[in-house]
Amino acid sequence: MLDYEKEADAYDISRGGEPRAAAAAEAVLGLLPPDGAELLDVACGTGIVTRRLAAARPGTRVTGVDLAVAMARMASARLPGRVLVGDSRRLPFPDASFDAVVSVWLLHLLDDADVRGVVAECARVLRPGGVYVTTVDKAAAHNVGSDIDAVLASRPRSPVHDAADTVAALAAGHGLDPAGQARFPGRGQGRSPRRTIADLRRGWFVTLPPGEPRTEEFAARLAVLPDQDRPRPDPEFSLRAFRRPGP
Repeated sequence: MLDYEKEADAYDISRGGEPRAAAAAEAVLGLLPPDGAELLDVACGTGIVTRRLAAARPGTRVTGVDLAVAMARMASARLPGRVLVGDSRRLPFPDASFDAVVSVWLLHLLDDADVRGVVAECARVLRPGGVYVTTVDKAAAHNVGSDIDAVLASRPRSPVHDAADTVAALAAGHGLDPAGQARFPGRGQGRSPRRTIADLRRGWFVTLPPGEPRTEEFAARLAVLPDQDRPRPDPEFSLRAFRRPGP
């Protein structure tokens, strides 16, 4: 996994910046109840999406929590007084504290045990009638059928811990019912061959460590593709929503 303490300064610009954040926030808001006094953004990162959720719901108190101190510091600059450092597997809040809970681009980073823990915690802090929204199937979103994907098709695959069916089953186990789904584009995240080679060499593809011969084999195959700096289509991310029954 990447070191998010070190990644904080470059995180937004390397992942689509404000356009991607706008697309994510719009899709999340479309799955949330129209009202609600308290919203929690779990693993809020730099707060680039959290800030948009707060701006769109001025009557809702939006709180962010992130384990990485550097990320939380950046989020705090965007939402002063409303960001905490905390572990998503042990949220520092009482039961039934929030009318909505959001976790965007989190579950894919975790192993099965931690995914179970995060979903359990998000369900625990959700009030009756509240909605939990999360991204699912993150890795699959990046396969857009491009020539880059064709080159990378034979690479070793990481286990998928955020599969939609898995997350739905975990949510159901904590009394949450399906409440909708949505998709949104990862604006500005379309890969070019040259950028993909750079990502390979900095360790973004965790099953192809930097410096290993097989990593360089894939880099060499990517280097002969045409239009080295032309981004291929943006990924399409998936959201699922789950509601705790109640008023």
